[in-house]
Amino acid sequence: MKAVILAAGRGTRLQPVTLDKSKCMLPIAGKPILEHIINAVKEVKIKDIILIIGYKKDKIKDYFKDGSGIGVNIEYITQEERLGTAHAIGLAESRADEKTLVLNGDTIISKRSLEDVLDVKDSTATLGLKRIDDPRSYGVVKLDGNRVKCIVEKPAEFVSDLANTGIYVFSSKIFDAIKRTGRSKRGEYEITDSIEILVKDGEDVRGIEIGGLWSDIGNPWNYLDSNQAILKNIKNEIHGQIEDFVKINGNIHLGHNSVIKSGTYIEGPAYIGDNTMVGPNTYIRSFTSIGDRCHIGNAVELKNSIIMDHTNVPHLSYVGDSIIGSHCNFGAGTLVGNLRLDEKSIKMRIKGELMDTGRRKMGCVVGDNVKTGLNVMINSGRKIGSNSMIGPGVIIYSDVPENSFVLQRQMLETKSK
Repeated sequence: MKAVILAAGRGTRLQPVTLDKSKCMLPIAGKPILEHIINAVKEVKIKDIILIIGYKKDKIKDYFKDGSGIGVNIEYITQEERLGTAHAIGLAESRADEKTLVLNGDTIISKRSLEDVLDVKDSTATLGLKRIDDPRSYGVVKLDGNRVKCIVEKPAEFVSDLANTGIYVFSSKIFDAIKRTGRSKRGEYEITDSIEILVKDGEDVRGIEIGGLWSDIGNPWNYLDSNQAILKNIKNEIHGQIEDFVKINGNIHLGHNSVIKSGTYIEGPAYIGDNTMVGPNTYIRSFTSIGDRCHIGNAVELKNSIIMDHTNVPHLSYVGDSIIGSHCNFGAGTLVGNLRLDEKSIKMRIKGELMDTGRRKMGCVVGDNVKTGLNVMINSGRKIGSNSMIGPGVIIYSDVPENSFVLQRQMLETKSK
């Protein structure tokens, strides 16, 4: 059996951190999301993988090459136009097997999740399902026993609490259904419409509730959730140097040539990459992931955040529940708000629409190559676009577009003594 992984999308809902990388290449614990997915596929003894790529495809190819470096065989197919999931899967017809595992490249999964779907035999199609409290943001599946009756995308009224996870096993009959699939209201060829065709044809289409990890990375807060899910299982690995008078509770990964300086307190689980310096007197709280060649310095507190490669938070700063891109530099005293005064859930603007994150605590999302001056304050739920500079003393009340320079000028009055 081969696996087809859909990795062509840009991830516009995750901007600005997807300006220069596809969402499947966003890091969690030192590896791209896509590598975590491939590792789960490898654990179920599938080593032949077809990657459907598109946005920033050269970066994906440069990283994975032929797959031999991580113990798999990778073929690439380019989806020149992003016309939907059915269109993407259809591109693999000539290379697929009689049975093919199909996955999304932006959803963290585990070996157990895949095994539950792969254990189903002799069906035309099998869908992995997960019970969730609020299914309105997903396609939900209505079952008759374990047979799929219908799939409803983002229902306004309750249909089922079984969300479609995007984990599929298809027989070759799916490709005939794809050829008969028309465009959806969004103007795309959707694989759920192809599955509905199989259902109407009377084919054996089954839905199986999965018991393992499934974490969809659709929005920035989902990205933080997925980071937590991975770090929960991190092993204690120390490859760098820990100076005297450092206190560590829980598991951490400390990369090669990295140093934790004296007076630092770390609450695991946490990940620190290679060639990174932490401290002195730094407080790293649970579920923080720090990339390679970073500097987290004196009197800095990080909490439940993702800090990407080559980023510096050198002194006297607080970053909580946030996503910070690569090659950023925070000036002394940069503070990120992650809690509203009224303690209501925080809203964030996604693709121009103000959305409720459902989180009481949510910080900011900062793109690559952002610099802040002294004493900058960033309010909760705000975004700062890539390649921007924020001048000293600025309070960020609203989102900042990419390539911006934001200044706050004082009105000074000088009088003689």
